Amino acid sequence: MLSGLAPVPFLTLALKNLPRTLAQALAALLLAAACAAGAAERTVLVFGDSLSAAYGIAARDGWVALLGERLARERPGWRVVNASVSGETTAGGLRRLPEDLKRHGPAVVVIALGANDGLRGLPVEGTRANLESMIRLSRAARAEPVLVGLMIPPNYGIDYAREFRELFPDVARKSKVARVPFLLEGVAENRDLFQADQLHPTAAAQPRILENVWPVLAPLLKRPPARP
Repeated sequence: MLSGLAPVPFLTLALKNLPRTLAQALAALLLAAACAAGAAERTVLVFGDSLSAAYGIAARDGWVALLGERLARERPGWRVVNASVSGETTAGGLRRLPEDLKRHGPAVVVIALGANDGLRGLPVEGTRANLESMIRLSRAARAEPVLVGLMIPPNYGIDYAREFRELFPDVARKSKVARVPFLLEGVAENRDLFQADQLHPTAAAQPRILENVWPVLAPLLKRPPARP
């Protein structure tokens, strides 16, 4: 039964019987086809919490699903895997990340965690250490990390809110990673773009969230794999 390409000995004999220029052209085409067939889709792994898990809305309406659609249109050969878990903290994410890196083999990891740390008032230095560890793990897996900036309302304490806000640019600068300045830019100030809990964005907010991420993510989709 025939399956796939012809056996190598037969193919070699066939090429020998062709004119030289035609044989060279055919060999080049076969090599290109083999490379294309062997090149798996490259993966963007989104590693976040409920803000990325489409909490309270249809999964297809979430910004990560919209990212998948945009990749199909503008970056063929790339796909997105959403490994976001509602309620996740950076500590929980750090525990999960090694297995997800192994399972999905991403080329890019979008780290969008920390909101639940802030809402729980967890120590900023602990969040910092967890984010830095996730960045190191991603690089060790030859993935390019992207850090997503987050903020919490000042009613959690002015000093704490400031420390939390400054955490993300500081980690990005010291770790030399790409950073989305603020995931909810253009959303946070509009209460109509939030669900009844006033914590989770509506479906209408998701395209804007993607627009906050895309300008930072898109340039990375043309780069070679990261070095650990």
